[in-house]
Amino acid sequence: MDIVVKGRKTEVPERFRKHVAEKLNLEKIQKLDGKVMSLDVEVSKEPNPRQADRCDRVEITLRSRGPVIRAEASASDPYAALDLAAEKLDARLRKQHDKRFSRRGARRIPAAEVPDHVPGVATLNGSGANTAQEQEQAVPTKKIGSLEVQGDGPLVVREKTHVAAPMTLDQALYEMELVGHDFYLFVDSETKEPSVVYRRHAYDYGVIHLRTDTMVTENHSPEAGGTLGG
Repeated sequence: MDIVVKGRKTEVPERFRKHVAEKLNLEKIQKLDGKVMSLDVEVSKEPNPRQADRCDRVEITLRSRGPVIRAEASASDPYAALDLAAEKLDARLRKQHDKRFSRRGARRIPAAEVPDHVPGVATLNGSGANTAQEQEQAVPTKKIGSLEVQGDGPLVVREKTHVAAPMTLDQALYEMELVGHDFYLFVDSETKEPSVVYRRHAYDYGVIHLRTDTMVTENHSPEAGGTLGG
């Protein structure tokens, strides 16, 4: 496997290409991920003089049989940006490697202990029947279109609640690639608002940020207007 170094709207000197080969140790990378197929390094330059402290940007893309791993960084020169991006790549490779190792080395849980380790797992009664199904059967259901609604509703097909620590956009993209999904819901560490990253065409991504509209909230509040009556 070779390292492909390319420039976007800028030329890459031979000296920098040699530095990339020295900095990104292929043998070390393949020990952490033995299924690596390609490793690309893209260098770009920001022409805005106001961003001189981060005018050089380096993005490293590692493709393997698993999820794509990306690491990018900006600095005042390409060598410093490469060092920062390489550190991020190494950290993400180690994290992914540790996850695979922990999954392989995890002990098997006896069936009797499964409810203690897996939240929301099905539990059985003394006759071997699913207690959750018994509770569902006790609640009357009705058909509305293609949906089956229990009791009086509401029309919620499925609901999940996850505890999530705030993270950066870069971390959210990495987690999305790690789980292999086309989108990933997260709490933005800067805005503290819920956001979604999603996969677009090829290797492009999009992000949607949600922000509370105070005007709408006030207009829909009980104090904003009276009730209508006859």
